[in-house]
Amino acid sequence: MSFNTGLSGLNAASRNLDVIGHNIANANTTGMKAGRAEFAELYAASIGASGGTAGGIGVEVAAVSQLFTQGNISITGNDLDLAINGNGFFNVTQTTGDVAYTRSGAFKLDKEGFLVTNSGAKLNGFQVDPATGTVLRGALPTPLQLPTAKGLPAQLTTNIVAGLNLDARAAVAVETPAVPPATLSTFEPPLETYGTSVVVYDTQGIGVPVNLYFVKSDLNQWDVYSKAGGNDPVELGTIQFDSQGKIDPASLASLAVINVPTTSVPPITPADPGPPPVPAVLDTFEVTLNLEELTQFGTRFSVYQLEQDGYAPGELTGLTIEENGELLARYSNGESVLSGQLALSTFRNLQGLQPQSGGYWLRTLESG
Repeated sequence: MSFNTGLSGLNAASRNLDVIGHNIANANTTGMKAGRAEFAELYAASIGASGGTAGGIGVEVAAVSQLFTQGNISITGNDLDLAINGNGFFNVTQTTGDVAYTRSGAFKLDKEGFLVTNSGAKLNGFQVDPATGTVLRGALPTPLQLPTAKGLPAQLTTNIVAGLNLDARAAVAVETPAVPPATLSTFEPPLETYGTSVVVYDTQGIGVPVNLYFVKSDLNQWDVYSKAGGNDPVELGTIQFDSQGKIDPASLASLAVINVPTTSVPPITPADPGPPPVPAVLDTFEVTLNLEELTQFGTRFSVYQLEQDGYAPGELTGLTIEENGELLARYSNGESVLSGQLALSTFRNLQGLQPQSGGYWLRTLESG
């Protein structure tokens, strides 16, 4: 009996060394959680034995517990290396189709655009509704795939937002009506004195310059002109300011939209290798001008906001993952598009998870 008691101690110590050796061997394994051998003493079952007379018969390893404590977070310089700050596991779909969980955030892009682990498990997350551009967080997590096989199509400009300050000290402009065959009036100071420009985009992503001009026509009153493409300036309407330099919203309602020409270049045929063809105007598209942020203060003319909602087509150049797990695809045209959001999973009983080779855990009835 004494020999068996001592042997149980050696077996338990050997098992403990196995756990310690496993921890040391995986010291540099990303996302690895150390194990801990937990011992329990052994007693022989005996009817009528009391606490003062029962002799122990050795020791056993009751469990090898995982230590799910926060590890160190280090910067790697790789945009696809992720770390979880706090509780939770990355949710992945293995090559067998089973869902597993891992703390290892070393992900890569495969040839189809999926975010995968080194063993090929696909990172799961919430997809984006193509109609609204919002994340579908109510759905089950599915493998996240980036649109690596195609670029971002062009988006038509429909709105221009301009924030400017028009100098309240400016003199009222003097207009000289056009003399035929000229069709445009001239102004003093010139039309371009208070002006700015922005590039808008048609349905094919072709950029068209649009100039905006402001001409003071009376006290607290300015006429708005636009020049789109190669067209002549066109008056859009008149805006009013109150005595405090704030724009009158009612005057904005009367502003006309900007008609922007769409251009297309006819193809050069092999039979006609002459000079480059001249762009032909095919159609126009309307752009709304938002001037709600305009002010008229007694300081110099300045432009502090000038935005439009269109863009040219672009190719995928990179990926950014935000702190909240949102995936932003970056394109060569400067746009970033929300492409999904990572899903994290957690469990009531972490010790109930079943460890698996490769840094994965599987859920069980015990894990909850």
